[in-house]
Amino acid sequence: MDRLKILVVDDEPGIRSGIVRILRNYRVSYPFMDEDFEFDLLEASTGEEAIQLIDAHKPDIILLDNKLPGIQGIDVLEYIKEKNYDMVVAMITSYASLDVAIKATGFGAHDFIPKPFTPQELKSSIDNITKQLFLKRITRGLKEEGKKIRYQFLSVLSHELKTPLNAIEGYLRMMQERQLGNDMAAYDPMIDRALSRIQGMRNLIMDLLDFTKIRFEKRQEHIRVVNVGELTRNAIQAFQPYAIQKGIEFTVSCNDPVLMEADPSDLEIVLNNLISNAVKYNIDNGKVTITISDTDKEVKIEVADTGIGMTTEEIEKVFREFTRIKNEKTKNIPGSGLGLAIVKKITELYNGSIEVESEPEKGSIFRIILPKKQKSVS
Repeated sequence: MDRLKILVVDDEPGIRSGIVRILRNYRVSYPFMDEDFEFDLLEASTGEEAIQLIDAHKPDIILLDNKLPGIQGIDVLEYIKEKNYDMVVAMITSYASLDVAIKATGFGAHDFIPKPFTPQELKSSIDNITKQLFLKRITRGLKEEGKKIRYQFLSVLSHELKTPLNAIEGYLRMMQERQLGNDMAAYDPMIDRALSRIQGMRNLIMDLLDFTKIRFEKRQEHIRVVNVGELTRNAIQAFQPYAIQKGIEFTVSCNDPVLMEADPSDLEIVLNNLISNAVKYNIDNGKVTITISDTDKEVKIEVADTGIGMTTEEIEKVFREFTRIKNEKTKNIPGSGLGLAIVKKITELYNGSIEVESEPEKGSIFRIILPKKQKSVS
């Protein structure tokens, strides 16, 4: 339950007590809000008292009469604007001339509630104001998150791309200056390392694109029935060459057909990340076991490896954005630190769950459970 502070500013005690009585136990609820809103009520009989309460309590909503003893309501509204306070003001008055209305609107008044008003008219205005506040908070949160993400993107790009670019430039200059002579075979190790760096940069860019896609793309129109087993086998094929190099054996257990509603690209991202990690962080000649099972309502995807594993402290960090597990065994393994954060985000979008079991030197098991039917994915 969330709470908002409402300041009622009116020189008539009957108006103040009536508003308090109507709103004291009132609750605002909308289908798109996680929690209902209730209200804490403050009262002021003069503009001067209102300003003191505004400075002290920072109310979210102000119901403000214009005709007050001493300074007028319009002066209080001007004060709020000058202080740049984030408050929604509704004017309640019987004497709202056109000039006052224009001036009040210029100072940021959100609404006008004419006296006398019914309880339903007051509640309707509070409903609209609360909805506006909620949407403003969501918008502000998205903007702040967007700034944070942009900063993280730039930080990661500047660090992760600058280093391999410097290395590639160094290799090319060595070849240009023929530092190892004119025999091109002597430069093969440099070429291999440069190609490896280029692949790392490509993987980072793809992760960033995936991360942007799951955050900002509308997805409901892409939902269809997909075969999870078929997508899994396709993902394994993509990593088979790398697995062969490390001598890693795949085992797949799947009760075909396992069908569910999903955007196929979402499941491809999930499977590619889990299988890629199971190969990258595995030991040579290790094993990757993938188990796909289902019930009437859910699909379970389990990817187990015999790799280097993780400590409890590392497990707690593994789903954080732009976070990589750094130790002696992982320092030479490339990655963006986004893969598992992307997997977790997609799982949450589908109202599913993800968990991990891991032990150093023994391997890891990643387990995802997704509902078969999708009510709404956004």
